[in-house]
Amino acid sequence: MVGGGSADLAPSVAVKIFSAGAAGCVADLVTFPLDTAKVRLQIQGESKPSLKGQKMKFRGVFGTILTMVKTEGPRSLYSGLVAGLHRQMSFASVRIGLYDSMKKFYSRGSESPGIGTRIMAGCTTGAMAVTFAQPTDVVKIRFQAQSRLLESGSVKRYSSTFDAYRTIARDEGVRGLWKGALPNITRNAIVNCSELVTYDIIKELILKNKLMTDNMPCHFVAGFAAGFCTTIVASPVDVVKTRFMNSTPGKYSGAMNCALTMLMKEGPTAFYKGFVPSFLRLGSWNIVMFVSFEQIKRGVMRFQQSMEPSL
Repeated sequence: MVGGGSADLAPSVAVKIFSAGAAGCVADLVTFPLDTAKVRLQIQGESKPSLKGQKMKFRGVFGTILTMVKTEGPRSLYSGLVAGLHRQMSFASVRIGLYDSMKKFYSRGSESPGIGTRIMAGCTTGAMAVTFAQPTDVVKIRFQAQSRLLESGSVKRYSSTFDAYRTIARDEGVRGLWKGALPNITRNAIVNCSELVTYDIIKELILKNKLMTDNMPCHFVAGFAAGFCTTIVASPVDVVKTRFMNSTPGKYSGAMNCALTMLMKEGPTAFYKGFVPSFLRLGSWNIVMFVSFEQIKRGVMRFQQSMEPSL
């Protein structure tokens, strides 16, 4: 990322990877209830055609959270958290930690890479990260959505995170753990570009115009802008990804079939279901993640520097 003080001068790739994974976990711990509410709103209406006058169980992000707390207990807001933390350690560490390295690779070491180079770097690390993190994403979404089975009188799909990995691999094959990989690659390429490129450019402009110093307020503003832009461009793909990953085997023939089914049965507005929680979640997630990433990275560099004399 652009900018930096003496404490975070030229951090190594390993430091960036560790800092990104740790920051992603911090952000998930803070914003996970918003993510769960987003998933519940996105899958609402998929089980059966909407009937006139039929009441939706969940309305709005805070209404969804309150309904879940009343009907399922506070712990339901963190259903799938373990898989979410697995995801961040394998996903955020790759897509964010390797972004600067890919940017340098595509720009051949240039100090002033163009927006095209930044977009290519974001797409590349986003796609790479899915290779590692897809099973954790599938399990996380299944856990966040599984209360709908209880409503129909069925038992829970999975008793624990590791049981979910085993059950999916046994019942759906190893390929089941990579279900929805194509829409997820598309979604994460878009998300990664939106988040990292927007953050990179906004932070660079703030520092160049000396509006702020390279500190928390600057990281806060750039992170918020990144979350807003990401929500606008990524919501349709995110909804399709959630629906397809959560579906039972054979319900949809593919991601495109899932998208067409949504369009025909629920109309174009279905692609923006859960937009408000998506924005609240991505906005707050980006703020917490980027602020944490910068601070953890600087903290690790300071620790390394303090250890140098004793080595």
